[in-house]
Amino acid sequence: MNKITSLNGHRKNGAKSTPALITGGAGFIGTNLADRLLSNGIPVIVLDNLSREGVEQNLEWLVKKHPGKVDVRVADIRDENEVRRAVANASRVYHFAAQVAVTTSLDDPFSDFEVNARGTLNLLEAVRERGENAPPLIFTSTNKVYGALEDVRLKNDGSRYLPESDEYAAHGISEARSVEFHSPYGCSKGAAEQYVLDYARTFGLKTAVFRMSCIYGEHQFGTEDQGWVAHFLIRAMNGEPITLYGDGMQVRDILFAEDLVNALLLAHDNIEKVKGEAFNIGGGPGNTVSLLELLEIIAGLRGEDCEVEFDDWRTADQRYYVSDTRKFSAATGWKQTVTVKRGVARLFSWLQAQRRRTRFVASPVARGEGISQAVNG
Repeated sequence: MNKITSLNGHRKNGAKSTPALITGGAGFIGTNLADRLLSNGIPVIVLDNLSREGVEQNLEWLVKKHPGKVDVRVADIRDENEVRRAVANASRVYHFAAQVAVTTSLDDPFSDFEVNARGTLNLLEAVRERGENAPPLIFTSTNKVYGALEDVRLKNDGSRYLPESDEYAAHGISEARSVEFHSPYGCSKGAAEQYVLDYARTFGLKTAVFRMSCIYGEHQFGTEDQGWVAHFLIRAMNGEPITLYGDGMQVRDILFAEDLVNALLLAHDNIEKVKGEAFNIGGGPGNTVSLLELLEIIAGLRGEDCEVEFDDWRTADQRYYVSDTRKFSAATGWKQTVTVKRGVARLFSWLQAQRRRTRFVASPVARGEGISQAVNG
């Protein structure tokens, strides 16, 4: 028996609350969300195939902190029967289970499609089968659905790219921009989100989509291909070189997991306002950082510079992406609260604590890894 499944402990605690289902719930976002829900008295069903490095550690922590309240289902989002059983008693659904790396999608487009697109369809059908009792569903998509943004004219100041457009500089990329799927990963996530939106339109389900920028925070074990903020920190802490693909001036708006959890809960609480809509979710213009600038922040935390290597640009990499989050903020009142420097420092402290418990090995390269059920930022 898998050591995690033996830790199953969720029981119906009277009529206090029906459980929330989190697919990919052992990933770092799922773990942070589950912890918040459980702390608020809402039991949780975690459906995860435990294929990503670090997720069993997350799940053990979660079950130990909340004994008797976590129902662990070690299963794959592609398994229709297991998905249907998980949805049967759920009061709400947060869908994070995914293949999460562009590089992996380039190596195995079929598997990428099966997990991201077909897996999402499995989940939507299971929710639709609930009829009038269908639970609300929040799906995490990606900013990659906007493509490489090659038409966004840029300049640079030596450490970061900056948009020439005053509108983009002030607010970022809005949902008004047409989607343009690049890479198999962009296609599979884009197809999945369109199904999520259409099931609201065609079948009346209460669904919403988050097109997410880079998410980071505690319980994140980043790799070279996904979860780059944590990956940079881990490599630096291990005294290992960090590879920058391109020139390092790429800019992202990064969002701390705590703020994303706030957004996810607000989306559920305001589901009548947000259903059938897609929202750009990220740190916004106030929380941007280039790769080079992040290295400077890490050097300040460590007290020494990071060793850096450079390699060729990656397929479909965006030079500049910043989320315009005004649409979601207007609908729910949400706002970001954790600054880049404070968030990176918090993640650094958490990783240091993990390092004291069990020394990190070299941060793995995600190419060739099995399917991940955990969405990192």
